[in-house]
Amino acid sequence: MSAAHVRRGAGRAKPRKGAKVTVPKKIAKRLPVDQARANKVAGLVFAAFMLAIALVVVMALDLPAKAERGAAAAVGHAGFTVSGYQIVGLAHMSRAPVDAVVTDELRRAADEAGTDKAPQALVDTSAIRQRLLQFGWVKDARILRRLPDTLVIDIVERKPAALWQSQGELALIDSDGVVLDRVPVDRMPDLPLLIGPGANAQARDLASLMADVPTLKPQLASATWVGGRRWDLNFQSGETVALPEGDVAARDALVKFARADKQSSLLGHGMLRFDLRVPGKMIVRLPHPVEPALPPKPQVG
Repeated sequence: MSAAHVRRGAGRAKPRKGAKVTVPKKIAKRLPVDQARANKVAGLVFAAFMLAIALVVVMALDLPAKAERGAAAAVGHAGFTVSGYQIVGLAHMSRAPVDAVVTDELRRAADEAGTDKAPQALVDTSAIRQRLLQFGWVKDARILRRLPDTLVIDIVERKPAALWQSQGELALIDSDGVVLDRVPVDRMPDLPLLIGPGANAQARDLASLMADVPTLKPQLASATWVGGRRWDLNFQSGETVALPEGDVAARDALVKFARADKQSSLLGHGMLRFDLRVPGKMIVRLPHPVEPALPPKPQVG
C-alpha cells in the first residue's frame, strides 16, 4: 500500500451522526445532575415539544376526521351503504315523524361522504335514538345496523293509562304522567280521566290509591286534582268523594269509605258529595236541602 493511498484513506471524513440536544456546560454545572443525564432530560423535553407541535398541526388540519370520513366513504363505495330501513314496534304512534328523523340523518351522512347514499359507518345511530326519545310515545328506541345495507329502527312505545284534561286540552298519558298525544273530545278512549293542572304528575299515586279499593276502582269516572294538594273522586253514579290532603290520610279515608259503601251502598242513591276531609267524619251533601220539620197543627175539635 502506497503512502499516497494511506493519506487519502486517513483524510476521509467520517459519517455524521444525528444531531443531539445538549445542555451548555455552564448551565449543566449548576444542575444537581451530571452532564449526560442533563443532556438526556433535555432530549426528552425537546421530543415532547415536537410531538405536541405535531398533534396541534394534526388537529388543526382535522386529519383524524378527514381520515375517518375517507375510510367511511371507501367502505360505502365497497357496497356498505344504507339502501333502506325498517321500522318495527309502532302500534299507536304515527310513522311520519320517525321517517323524518331517519331520512334526515341519512341525508346528512350522504352529504358528509359526498355520495348519493349514506355509508353505514357515517350514520349516527345515537343521534337518531336521541331525537326519537323526544317524542312522547317513544319509551325507548334501538337502532340496529343490518349489513350490508339496512337499518332497523326498533321502537318501544309507552302504554296509555289515562286521559288528562287541563286548560281546555285533552291528552293521553302513560302511568308516569308522560304526555303521549293530544286527543279530540269525540275520540276519547275508555280510560280514567284526570282533571286539573299537574294531575298528570300524580297519575301513578292515584293508581296506587285506587288499587287499595277494588270495589270502587271500576266505578271511577274521573279524578280532579284540587289546588295541587288533594283529589276529588267523581264516580259514574254521579257522586263526588272529597279526599283529605296527604297520601296516608287520603288512603285511610278512602278505604273506610269503600268499606261503608260495601255495607250500606252509599253510591248510587242520589247523593251529591261525600266530604271526607275532616278526620273521623263524613259530611254528606244531599241533592235538595232538607226542609225543617214543622210542628203538627193543633186539631180543632
